[in-house]
Amino acid sequence: MTAVRVLLADDEHLIRGALAALLALEDDLVVVAEAASGAEALAMARAHRPDVAVLDLQMPGGPDGVKVATSLRDELPSCRTMIVTSHGRPGHLKRALSAGVRGFVPKTVSAQRLAEIIRAVHAGNRYVDPELAADAISAGDSPLTAREAEVLEFAADGAPIAEIAERASLSQGTVRNYLSAAAAKLGAENRHTAVRLARERGWV
Repeated sequence: MTAVRVLLADDEHLIRGALAALLALEDDLVVVAEAASGAEALAMARAHRPDVAVLDLQMPGGPDGVKVATSLRDELPSCRTMIVTSHGRPGHLKRALSAGVRGFVPKTVSAQRLAEIIRAVHAGNRYVDPELAADAISAGDSPLTAREAEVLEFAADGAPIAEIAERASLSQGTVRNYLSAAAAKLGAENRHTAVRLARERGWV
């Protein structure tokens, strides 16, 4: 029997190390690489070509788990992706599923259950935590357009309008328009509140 080759990506070293140690106890799973960021996860996936990538949803600096999953879907279609998260917000689940993610589980899941889900995902099945799925259905869809969400994300770290405009390849006036439209849709008095509300709902 060929072991399932697993990539683990989580910026919390303790969690990642514990997961790697627990998965190593499974006869049919082998952790071939570990990563602490989205960029590192992509580099490790390209180098080691895992069967399943287990990705933390939120990793600092660079792409989050969903963006990594999107890149892997295009670059390494044989690698199936899973998201583990302590922030199971509805918008995140919808983004993940549209990126081709096959598993979406909370970090509270046991190591044994995680191993079972990795096997299921590798076999071509999909697993979404039932509670996260129910929350996503009840929350409804994001009112933000893709461009508004993108500009809000650029604004999340408090960057000035000029910097956001440069990063988004837009004029400063257009950035202001997107930010004010997003704030209006979210009922927020300013862009900082809009970012917080959108994040709480998993829309950015």
